[in-house]
Amino acid sequence: MADGIRGGEEGRIDELSLVNKEEIQPQPQPQPLWEKIPVSSAKMIPYRIIVVLRLIVVIFYLRYRIIYPLSNNNAVWLVVDFWLALSWILDQFPKCFPVVHDTHLDRLSLQFDPDHRRKHSLLAPIDFFVTSADVIKEPPILTANTVLSILAVDYPVHKVSCYVSDDGASMQLFDTLSRTSEFSRSWVPFCKKYSIEPRAPEFYFSHQNDHYDTGNLQPDFLTERAKIKREYQQFKVGINALVAKGVNKPPKGGWVMNDGTPWPGNIIGDHPSIIKEYLGSRGALDVEGNELPQLVYVSREKRPGFINQKKAGAMNALVRISAVLSNAPFILNLDCDHYVNNSKTVKHAMCFYMDTHLRNNLSFVQFPQRFYGVDQHDLYANHNFIFSDVIMRGLDGIQGPLYVGTGCILNRKALYGNDPGMVDQDCNAIKRFGRSKLFIASTLMDDGGLPPMDTEGKSKLMEEAIHVTSCDYEKDTEWGKEISWIYGSVTEDILTGFKLHYRGWKSIYCMPDRPAFKGTAPINLTDRLKQSTRWARGSIEMLKSRHCPLFYGWGGKLKLVQRISYINVCVYPFTSIPLIAYCFIPAIALLSGTLNISTITNMPTIWLVALFLSIIATAILEIRWAQIRPVSFWRVEQYWMVSGVSCYPFAIIQGLCNVSFSNKAKYTVTIKPVGDEEDEQFGDFYRFKWSSLVILPTIMIVLNALGLIVGVQHLIHNGFGSWKIDLFWKFFAPLWILAHLYPFLKGLMAKHNKILPIVVLGVCLFFMVEFIMKYIQISVFHAYINFYYYL
Repeated sequence: MADGIRGGEEGRIDELSLVNKEEIQPQPQPQPLWEKIPVSSAKMIPYRIIVVLRLIVVIFYLRYRIIYPLSNNNAVWLVVDFWLALSWILDQFPKCFPVVHDTHLDRLSLQFDPDHRRKHSLLAPIDFFVTSADVIKEPPILTANTVLSILAVDYPVHKVSCYVSDDGASMQLFDTLSRTSEFSRSWVPFCKKYSIEPRAPEFYFSHQNDHYDTGNLQPDFLTERAKIKREYQQFKVGINALVAKGVNKPPKGGWVMNDGTPWPGNIIGDHPSIIKEYLGSRGALDVEGNELPQLVYVSREKRPGFINQKKAGAMNALVRISAVLSNAPFILNLDCDHYVNNSKTVKHAMCFYMDTHLRNNLSFVQFPQRFYGVDQHDLYANHNFIFSDVIMRGLDGIQGPLYVGTGCILNRKALYGNDPGMVDQDCNAIKRFGRSKLFIASTLMDDGGLPPMDTEGKSKLMEEAIHVTSCDYEKDTEWGKEISWIYGSVTEDILTGFKLHYRGWKSIYCMPDRPAFKGTAPINLTDRLKQSTRWARGSIEMLKSRHCPLFYGWGGKLKLVQRISYINVCVYPFTSIPLIAYCFIPAIALLSGTLNISTITNMPTIWLVALFLSIIATAILEIRWAQIRPVSFWRVEQYWMVSGVSCYPFAIIQGLCNVSFSNKAKYTVTIKPVGDEEDEQFGDFYRFKWSSLVILPTIMIVLNALGLIVGVQHLIHNGFGSWKIDLFWKFFAPLWILAHLYPFLKGLMAKHNKILPIVVLGVCLFFMVEFIMKYIQISVFHAYINFYYYL
């Protein structure tokens, strides 16, 4: 018996020791949710070698120009060449260490959300910000599609809140969101049931093969899809009817709400805060009885005499109101003309934010900007792949990409002006954040969420939301100076991103296979030029502000190459000065007969040829490692010339002198179906509206075309035996300029049927010049000067 007892005890001891051994054994570490993948050395080493060789060629070329000056205007050309070389160096630095951040959604789900429907998902909540300013330029149906794509994202619904900012206080948008919330009851479950993409109905139904692409072969799919499509068509008819009532201005006497009370926003620029919660924890459920994400309409208070700070002010108001209503630790901001194209976008970003080591140092995750409705040739480089796929990937390998103002998920803690890893326990919080105790308490919540409060406190949340969106809330605080979106530039996004990087925060560029977001882009020439003018003006304003990266915060946490990239962002409009010199002076010299070209045996020409060859080699290798099409690279080069001789000079004047021309961009964004006929699909492309921005490039085209005519005239009079290398360069300069200005010329012609009159005019002009040169025997240059004088 004793032996039996002893044996049992020994067995129990062995059993306990085995359990203890299992407990003390190290548990397997969870697999990483993301990884950084550098571009292969086979692609980058040749590229870096060519960049170094090109730098050597530039140095020797400038050295030769200094030692052996030109006979006339040497100082002008030396400054021009030096600035172009400097701008290339500033642009080249951020491109040398590109990386790709890859995400693992399967690991994210396994660790934090094995069952995305369950209430206790470990994924962090997120607040969506949608900004809308003008329902004339930004139709409500566009905002409705943006909101619907957000409400249907592949993410736990109780973790999502959507705030729509209406800075125009439009009752049309207010009613649009009411109708959108109703339609979402059937649209959201349909999207999630069949996993459709994209989840913006306008773009889903316009896709010709959507039901095949999703792989939905259920017998009831087509029936349910047809039903939802009919509902959406009725929904869209209702929205368009709202727009038709007030397409130009509110009715006489102002808008009246359903309960008979006047609309609070009838007086533009003088109205109280308007906040309406459509969906949420107390809101409606979908048709299947499931919860829907929170949806809130916000129009902040406007009063005469208060500076509203435009989009930056609206974003700061959204930060405060969301903090007192939901207070998610992360914020995704989206312009109303963009929609969520990839329903798993938020999960891609959470692969970085759910990494506890990275989260305390990461300020934002930026996604590439992709557009729909752009003509197939992308004549005005709206996609701008050089920026989105080359420069941004290069910055991703340093301190992180720039913040471009949309399609970005931000860390709320970073917006509060903290340094990375710092816990805000400032005793002077009222001076920093304002007088809302609830908002200040929310800033101390590390993982988001609202601070504990009694029933009475919860009932006053809407009153607190109105308080934090009042005009005078930011008075004597650090909002717009050190906190959240920074004021002082029309490109508040770049300035805000600079402030975050200066404090030491990092950012990440996430490029999922399916584009995360898609947005509209100006199609016609005039609107594109005005958009570029606004961006360039914002850069000049940042250059002259106290946050100028040339002087601000040296010795801080901003890396040198990152600072160089911000310097380049500020000074790139000044490239217009050497561009104008190179485009105008040779053409005038050709017409006056004073242009002398060195022969191929001269050293300057050898260095010039070497420079051109290195430029071509750099472009080829850049296209190779970035995996973009050569035609996309060429379109960016063309538009660089177009904007450099049209937008940037105006932006420099506006930014430095604080003046504003009256040519604001007023284009109506329209959703167009996919079609085969370019004239039908891109009708807006052929609309041309006069603007002072087109004067300079038009003169440039005329002068260089006349320079070509002079070259042809020389060839006719002296015979083909006179063809020499100097004549080749005389042809090359105007041809190179005209090739770059082709997109501008096509936009200027507006319609294809205008090509013939222009060709006829060109031929007549040619024979007129030929007649003058042959029979009247006077200089073409002096002829045009005299013609201008007599006019």
